[in-house]
Amino acid sequence: MDVSPINQVRRFNRTVTERVGVLHDHYLGRDRPIGEARLLWEIGDRGQDVRRLRERLGLDSGYASRLLRALESDGLVTVEPHPEDRRVRTVRLTDAGRAERATLDRRSDELAGSLLEPLNAAQRARLVAAMAEVDRLLTAATVTLDPVDPDHPDARHCLRSYFTELRELFDTGFDPARSLLPDAGELRPPRGLFLVARLHGEPVGCAGLKLPPGAPAEIKRMWVAPHTRGLGLARRFLTELEARAARHGCDVLRLDTNKALDAAIGLYHSAGFQEVPAFNDEPYAHHWFEKRIAQG
Repeated sequence: MDVSPINQVRRFNRTVTERVGVLHDHYLGRDRPIGEARLLWEIGDRGQDVRRLRERLGLDSGYASRLLRALESDGLVTVEPHPEDRRVRTVRLTDAGRAERATLDRRSDELAGSLLEPLNAAQRARLVAAMAEVDRLLTAATVTLDPVDPDHPDARHCLRSYFTELRELFDTGFDPARSLLPDAGELRPPRGLFLVARLHGEPVGCAGLKLPPGAPAEIKRMWVAPHTRGLGLARRFLTELEARAARHGCDVLRLDTNKALDAAIGLYHSAGFQEVPAFNDEPYAHHWFEKRIAQG
């Protein structure tokens, strides 16, 4: 009997939670559940901003506070205000906390080994490859695309990173002052929008859409952080911006790019964009693309 995608995902989740022991209050044979153990791993040697820790693990503030209080009462962590901003709390491992994390690491390695040990070499290779693929796809599914103001700190971070990368890639370098950069107003509703991709709260990509009245929509400043490439974010940006342009009533979507950006050029071709004559005077552009889209 065929299994639906939803049922397959649920069955996979049940198998994993049972096999790795997350259903027990004594995870890996220790006196704490997996939530507390996970915090010890994420805090790391340098400590963590509590807010950043919550974002990384997707925890609400009340639950995170209860977990931290339990670890603090066991003498495994300290939670103190940041010396430069008392509104920010920082959590750090104590010596006992580092020893406990080392024990958890050792037992986690033993658990991983117990998953592989019953399998032959070919099965182990298949399982490890499948786990890598699942990890990649689940990470991709975790990324959010959020509309933000172009002056938002996350937007500025992405654009700075983008411009730095272009300076290294282009044989002429890159000077934002020479480029036909849209002003912030062109990327704010109703004249446009700006999206930021976030992974565990960290900005990892951006893309803007100009929506000039009576003219084709135009994609500007699309960038994906190098460490998240391969997750399909650039194609996801294209799909999202195309849908938003269509809902706005546009029937043509445009963009331009530099000859050095081979991967981007290949992506645009595969996404249905056609090369057209230059439609602007962008000094860093060598290719101009256009796509007919169905209005939403």
